[in-house]
Amino acid sequence: MSKTIDYYMTALSPFSYLGHQALRAVAQKHGVSLKVKPVSLMGLFENSGAVPPAKRPPVRQRYRFLELQRVADYRGMPINPKPRYWPVNPALADQTIIALVEAGHDPLGYVAQVFAALWVNEEDIADRAVLAAHLRAEGFDSEVILPAANKPETAAIRARNTEEAIAADAVGVPAYVLNGEVFWGQDRIEYLDHALASGRPAFSAAPFMDK
Repeated sequence: MSKTIDYYMTALSPFSYLGHQALRAVAQKHGVSLKVKPVSLMGLFENSGAVPPAKRPPVRQRYRFLELQRVADYRGMPINPKPRYWPVNPALADQTIIALVEAGHDPLGYVAQVFAALWVNEEDIADRAVLAAHLRAEGFDSEVILPAANKPETAAIRARNTEEAIAADAVGVPAYVLNGEVFWGQDRIEYLDHALASGRPAFSAAPFMDK
């Protein structure tokens, strides 16, 4: 049976954007399937004690801005660290991704388009017309996917994904879970690559919890 990685993300996250293509490359390299699971970032923050960037001390806000530029340079990806439409409500964008998954489609190309819409192209990912255009560009029927994204059942899946991520000890996004072991942050993709290459058993926080 082929391995899978649970990929917890949200369209709002610049670090999810910056790690997306590198994650896809690692998954392809090892023949691993990615299960894309959009979450509510605020739900994870409430559990982990984190706060939104605007509520962080100025030194942390400045460092985040620096990191976005540094990681983009390292990954060879464009980024606008201060996009016009940010912060933005990512719920509809996240739920279009869920609707694609539920319909049996591969959402990864569309996810890349939505990330770039926000973090490169100055587009409002809360705008249905913007999302419809990117759905069509990836060959999907926006008149089917967008109504599906608005269904309460789809929102419930996002809430369930959030609970799953919390149960996996995801501190934030992106988070990648392999064999029950969580890798938090795009800067852990290389560790994930190593874990897949070595075939090592999953590490656990259980010894810490037993103390």
